[in-house]
Amino acid sequence: METPGSQTSLHRANLERVVRAVRMAGSLTQAEIARSTGLSAATVSNIVRELKERGTVEVTPTSAGGRRARSISLSGDAGIVVGVDFGHTHLRVAVANLAHDVLAEDSEPLDVDASAEAGFDRAEEMVVRLVRATGAAPGKVVGVGLGVPGPIDGESGTIGSTAMLPGWVGANPAKEMSERLGVPVHVDNDANLGALGELVWGAARGVSDLAYIKVAGGVGAGLVTGGRVYRGPGGTAGEIGHITLDESGPVCRCGNRGCLETFAAVRYVLPLLHSSHGPDVTMEQVVRLAQGGDPGCRRVIADTGRHIGSGVAMLCNLLNPSLVVLGGEIADAGELVLAPVREAVSRYAIPSAAQRLSVVRGELGARAEVLGAVALVLSEMGDSTVLAQSVPTS
Repeated sequence: METPGSQTSLHRANLERVVRAVRMAGSLTQAEIARSTGLSAATVSNIVRELKERGTVEVTPTSAGGRRARSISLSGDAGIVVGVDFGHTHLRVAVANLAHDVLAEDSEPLDVDASAEAGFDRAEEMVVRLVRATGAAPGKVVGVGLGVPGPIDGESGTIGSTAMLPGWVGANPAKEMSERLGVPVHVDNDANLGALGELVWGAARGVSDLAYIKVAGGVGAGLVTGGRVYRGPGGTAGEIGHITLDESGPVCRCGNRGCLETFAAVRYVLPLLHSSHGPDVTMEQVVRLAQGGDPGCRRVIADTGRHIGSGVAMLCNLLNPSLVVLGGEIADAGELVLAPVREAVSRYAIPSAAQRLSVVRGELGARAEVLGAVALVLSEMGDSTVLAQSVPTS
């Protein structure tokens, strides 16, 4: 029996510490493990040897700083995780192993707003199909991450009446999907998952304080402080879309006037071009036309960027992040939208906050949220689960 403070419990804690470091990074050299865990090089070397014998990690030759080194990653047999992203018009699912390799991924059009039950049915079918396609046994799935475009109540796990999913009000996605799939399910909103995705796989790797701004049907922010997503006690931290820019502006779905969302969300921006570009114009088309020199589309994108920048400036004055990552289709406009964002931040944020801030386009595009859902499982699962999956090699 392990007792607190015993050599056995200390060894177990060190094993889990190393597994946690590798799990969150994907792969690390032994020197990097030692730096991130605070363990000595000799202790790390012994633990890596033991984990390799267990079948928990794989060791491959690499180089670091011009010197030969060994890269440590979790074994492909240590388990798999699943990410599910419910968008307003799509459902995307990804299956990955604990070494951060995406093994299978698919996306289907779906009117997610209409019915929670229909969304759960389709998600269950896609998860089962994609896990089967990887060749992994269902018992190897250690968890599922699930994203929805709306705030989740931190205590009840339900979607509230302020969500952008009218057919989902009162639904408990984690409970429902866990009962269907028989594994732990972790749920978060799409902006938080976009932040996690970019943090683990994309433009925010190595950054501990950042904001991911998603501009789509609404405008939200995923906030990362000290390397961890900040959600707030009610799960509504990061609702940057409801910062008031103009008290006499359009009425927002939240009941206030002139929220950032009413100046930057897709459903407010596209109507500005209906008379000149037709009622069926899409944001993808607007971005493409703007890049081709269309003056109306360039003006709309620039104005939207300045509005987003005003909101980001307020965020900077409060939280002082070092990086802002812009996501959503408008981010594909690149500097046509990023330059106006930076211009507004420079004008409205305090100089000390603006000077230290980088504003970049997300690297993951439409995959940010589903990869963030995978990262959510990686961040929430227990390291004892990984060790329990291990089978000693002979």
